[in-house]
Amino acid sequence: MTADRPEIVFDRTLRDRLAANLANHDVRLHPLEGRRHAAVAVIVMDSDAEVHGADDSDVDRLGQLRDVPGIDDQPELTGRIDGTAGGASILLTRRGSALSAHARQWALPGGRVDDGETPIEAALREISEEVGLDLDASEHLIGRLDDYPTRSGYVMSPFVFWVGSDREPIANPVEVASIHRIALGELARPDSPRFVRIPESDRPVIQVPIGGDLIHAPTGAVIYQFRAVAYDGDSVRVDEYEQPVFAWR
Repeated sequence: MTADRPEIVFDRTLRDRLAANLANHDVRLHPLEGRRHAAVAVIVMDSDAEVHGADDSDVDRLGQLRDVPGIDDQPELTGRIDGTAGGASILLTRRGSALSAHARQWALPGGRVDDGETPIEAALREISEEVGLDLDASEHLIGRLDDYPTRSGYVMSPFVFWVGSDREPIANPVEVASIHRIALGELARPDSPRFVRIPESDRPVIQVPIGGDLIHAPTGAVIYQFRAVAYDGDSVRVDEYEQPVFAWR
């Protein structure tokens, strides 16, 4: 972390702060109305800037950034997220290249709610399948955030988990290309979030800067609400923020 973004200590005081703010949040739910249900996980863990700070991916994110709205002539955007770990953090994954939908995009662990599952059961299953963490809701769940209806036909339900330093995530290579720990201080950058307009929608596209990249909705919207509600204690809604067109499919 840089000097102007000091590390946020991963300790019981932080856990209590996040849990209390989430408990005070009036969660907004959305009916499916023909959409499919999905669940994602915001996993809060400790991180070490040297151990967890590298982005060794060979994904051509710089090329992908050409399709992102509102970034003309911004050389600070490299498509990489090196140097964003250190202290309390959340897990962010880069989706596998062989996936049929949203391959190589940034994501939170999660996926579709199967028949007979509750959203929290789906979140726990997906965490285990994607990043190898077997969690228990009674021990690790500290709250949830608002549903986010996606352009691709899902209602996404986000859950927040606190995971101690005795656990180590391991990427399932079938679904996850890489796992990254993004410091809470990085989420609280003064230039975050950003909003841009696109001709295809009257809603603003949300962008969350992380390192030299931009995380868009739905993942970016969930990350921003986590920071605003759980860490800052603000009452913030994000379900009306738009996704970029490349994420509509």
